[in-house]
Order: sequence, then structure tokens, then C-alpha cells
Amino acid sequence: MSDRIYLTRDGYNRLKEELYVLIHQTRKEVLEKIAEARSHGDLSENAEYDAAREQQSQTEARIADLENKLSTATILDPKLIKTDKVYILTSVKLKNLQVEDEVIEYTLVSSEEADTDLGKISVRSPVGRSLIGKTVGDKVHITVPKGELHFEILDIFVK
Repeated sequence: MSDRIYLTRDGYNRLKEELYVLIHQTRKEVLEKIAEARSHGDLSENAEYDAAREQQSQTEARIADLENKLSTATILDPKLIKTDKVYILTSVKLKNLQVEDEVIEYTLVSSEEADTDLGKISVRSPVGRSLIGKTVGDKVHITVPKGELHFEILDIFVK
């Protein structure tokens, strides 16, 4: 049994949509590729067949992964998230104590919804783990692969 995951409604719907496409489109396309490759005869040295079987394996693994995640997901309502501390789905405004006048904003989300380009970081990342439970005014020192980060929490809010 897997750990429960926490998702926004949008995140849950994105995973459901991906699962639908994998089951109803990708799976059929892969089976067609396998059938086409089989029609070429000897399978022992058929790179096209091997590639199609590998794609089938990856597709089925992703389907199983998504089904598991969706079955264990809890959908969080942003309206019910408190802002007294940093929790999953809260956004934080951080002052970088190492770079003058640099303010960074992150939203803490599950690993499944993390997207650093959008400022969404996983609660399981080093930064996310260090921020969880902190309050406005707290100073946070985070060890990351590239060294140390030092922030002060300026604000906690829900978007």
C-alpha cells in the first residue's frame, strides 16, 4: 500500500486526464506498433519490436502508477488551508538573506504537482521540508546540493 498523496483539484484532474490518454490512446498505439513489428517476421532481431515492447512496458508502468496515486489521493480545498504556518498548498514569500533585496515566492505542493518554473516546489524537496511548520518571521537555513540557503519568511498565504 502506498502513502497517501495530497493534490489540488486541478492536479487530480491532470493525473486523471493523463491516465485516460494512456489507456484509451497510447495503449492502442503501442499495440498497433507491436502488431506492425510482428508482421515483419523474426522477432529475435527485430529492433522495432523490442522498442515497441519497451514502450508498452513503460506505458503500463505509468498506468499502474497513476491508478495507485489516484486511488490514494486526498484532494485538498485551498479555502480550508490555514496560513498561521507553512503547510502544503500555502505560498510563502521569502527574503533571501544572502542576496540583498531578493524576495522569492514558492507554493508548496505534492511531488506530483511540483513545477519549479511555476514556483511550485514539492513539500518533499529540501526547501519544502525545511519550510513546513515555520511561521512568519522565522529564519530558515537549508542545506541543498549546491550549498546553504538562508531565508526569512515574510508572508504565508493561499493563492
